[in-house]
Amino acid sequence: MDLQLRNKTVIVMAASQGLGKATATEFAKEGANVVVSSRNEEQLSKAVEAIKQTAPDAKVIYSVCDVTSSDEIQMMVKKTTDTFGSVDVLVNNAGGPPAGGFDQFSDEDWQRAFELNLLSYIRAIREVLPSMRANGGGHILNFASSSIKQTLDHLLLSNTFRAGIVGLAKSLSQELSRDNILINTLGPGRIATSRVASLDRIRAEKQGVSYEEARAHTEKSIPIGRYGTPEEFAKQAVFLCSGANTYVTGQTLLVDGGLVKAL
Repeated sequence: MDLQLRNKTVIVMAASQGLGKATATEFAKEGANVVVSSRNEEQLSKAVEAIKQTAPDAKVIYSVCDVTSSDEIQMMVKKTTDTFGSVDVLVNNAGGPPAGGFDQFSDEDWQRAFELNLLSYIRAIREVLPSMRANGGGHILNFASSSIKQTLDHLLLSNTFRAGIVGLAKSLSQELSRDNILINTLGPGRIATSRVASLDRIRAEKQGVSYEEARAHTEKSIPIGRYGTPEEFAKQAVFLCSGANTYVTGQTLLVDGGLVKAL
């Protein structure tokens, strides 16, 4: 299948590692121009080199960007359009907020989580829309979590703002369809990333078991019987943002191996 991504320009947020990096790599393999961003320039530089080793002919650049900064998001989008002329695809992504329960969080904690996990998406979408409209269309994909279908214990901040992402995308799908801009939400389940490993270690400590025991227990609850790989997740992301997707918008898809049982 031709995904029609060759020479399309893609921004992938929080892409120096994990799901973002895997997704940027898959886009590069399809011949897209890729802009990766995160706060850490050293990690970004290494990510670009790793992506180019996998896709030697790809055009890949980085832009240092703290997603909680409106000014830095604006500069990132400007660098993209100055370099490649336009933006065809935006993949919104951000690191997860701290784990914990309601009594542990202050107003400042809530504000930081809002800026990181919801307002950053709003700002990035706002910045790319002029280019997409001028191009006659585009794709926006928001990374969230399986918690958008079934909340996760001890992840109150994430549960709250990931749900907001779904409402944002569903509402925008109504507004942006007239501009031929499709927007969807992709929620990872237990994907083998450093973030998930960190959460597993926290859970293991609370339960008084080893990390290996905690992970094995979770794997038993996944119908496929294992954690997913970042590459498996990334392939779904690329399809939703490709020319092969011309009619799916406003939808929420979980990549979770069947873990979540809620409808």
